[in-house]
Amino acid sequence: MRILGIDPGTGILGFGVIEIDNRNKAHLTDAGVIRTPVHEDTSVRLLTIYDELTALIKELKPQKMSVEKLFFAQNVTTAMTVAQARGVVLLCGQQHGLELHEYTPLQIKMALTGYGRADKKQMQEMVRVILELKEVPKPDDCADALAAALCCSQSMR
Repeated sequence: MRILGIDPGTGILGFGVIEIDNRNKAHLTDAGVIRTPVHEDTSVRLLTIYDELTALIKELKPQKMSVEKLFFAQNVTTAMTVAQARGVVLLCGQQHGLELHEYTPLQIKMALTGYGRADKKQMQEMVRVILELKEVPKPDDCADALAAALCCSQSMR
């Protein structure tokens, strides 16, 4: 089973793909970010996200997509643009027939650390340990996307 995790964003969208073997062990397949220039119109940035995510799905062929749900308390403008990026991600996943799963940051933290208030460093270290990586995935958006994918794999058990 191949799972594509997404940490939504308009400027930087993190992605991480893991493969679950027949022993339910997760292995890193690919991870990175999709970047869009700040000076471009939002519609162009969303199209870039759609096109690059479509290419990733076609190349890596995941069966499931795990997307982090939004949790914003302060900046409404940022929340709106990230929500638009999330909409593009969900549309793209649906169009490619992926089984879609959405998790809150609390659910992701609980799945990986057993503690809903784990900090970013704890989460990154758990991603590194679970995937048996030499280093924490960089940038943070990439590690967050892998955490979303790992959360999905935990919920499959």
